[in-house]
Amino acid sequence: MAQVDFYILGHARPGGREHLACRLAEKAWRSGYCVFIRTANDGIASELDRLLWTYRDGSFVPHALATGADPLDPILIGSMDEAPPDRCDLLINLANAPPDSCDRWQRIAEIADQEPESIAGARSRFRWYRDQGLKPDSHQLE
Repeated sequence: MAQVDFYILGHARPGGREHLACRLAEKAWRSGYCVFIRTANDGIASELDRLLWTYRDGSFVPHALATGADPLDPILIGSMDEAPPDRCDLLINLANAPPDSCDRWQRIAEIADQEPESIAGARSRFRWYRDQGLKPDSHQLE
């Protein structure tokens, strides 16, 4: 059964959710996890691909876009339409919909900011996870 964590940012700065996704992905990678970052569309996936190279000075986070990637890449970025590789441990969900299934993941990270649409989507997904028999945790961040 997956552990689901909601990270709620205390602001609505542009790019805040994506920066937190980069931090979570780097931390997971350094802990030996394989990560799939799920975005709403290919454009956002490409933006996140670029951001992982620059979000923090001195940081190296090995990653690739899921389309055509080597399945051994530790961090893959893809849209909702792409199936993640079987071996991934952590799903970082930046899409507005929950994953098709929770069974394949050890952990799922959901990120919301203070934008009304983001909060409403997070609440909906929180209820969906509970309906699946999971007990999501919520973490308020500044």
